[in-house]
Amino acid sequence: MEKKAELYRGKAKTVYTTDDPKRLIIHFRNDTSAFDGLKIEQLEDKGKVNNKFNYFIMQKLEAAGIPTQMEELLNDNEVLVKKLDMVPVECVVRNVSAGSICKRLGVEEGRDLNPPTFEFFLKNDALHDPMVNDSHIASFGWATEDQVKTMKEYSMKINEVLKKLFGDAGMILVDYKLEFGLYEGKIVLGDEFSPDGCRLWDKETRKKLDKDRFRQDLGGVIEAYKEVASRIGCPI
Repeated sequence: MEKKAELYRGKAKTVYTTDDPKRLIIHFRNDTSAFDGLKIEQLEDKGKVNNKFNYFIMQKLEAAGIPTQMEELLNDNEVLVKKLDMVPVECVVRNVSAGSICKRLGVEEGRDLNPPTFEFFLKNDALHDPMVNDSHIASFGWATEDQVKTMKEYSMKINEVLKKLFGDAGMILVDYKLEFGLYEGKIVLGDEFSPDGCRLWDKETRKKLDKDRFRQDLGGVIEAYKEVASRIGCPI
């Protein structure tokens, strides 16, 4: 597979076209950002860790019946994926209160949420990714009713699979975001699942093992990512 022109450059990944119009190559960079790009640093090995972590998780989800865009791990920093028409909303599942929900609703961090909460956010950095609902999605034509239903169902199935995976390794899956797209008319999980886009805490100590270590200047960001990978048996 030949990598060709740069198609899109995000905060931490660069997407390239290939000689197959239905396939893309994603390059995971060492760039690390927070607060809509206001805080940016280079962290050694981050691209490699997130690329391999994401590939490992996507394989687990595929095995559980969740269709993903993943095709092939190409090297330390690159992966071959299906080209999706992305739905412009993020799906967020929360098992424990943390981050923005605490600020919005005035609840304390660390409260168990039973059942888990589900939220949609519009992907728009300029607007700081505002929360939206099913009605907004339908009215603005971002997705159909059936597609919304499928995204919700997949998100909660993913929660079952990953809560167990991380739980068996002594961690709490606090919350996470997912992005979906269309491939040949069907909803498929895209983008990435890594400690950049979820919160993970140690069960016993509540030590944070995710990007909050970067946001909150706790240090040891990549060391924490590697610890998570090691605990779940992900080769880095």
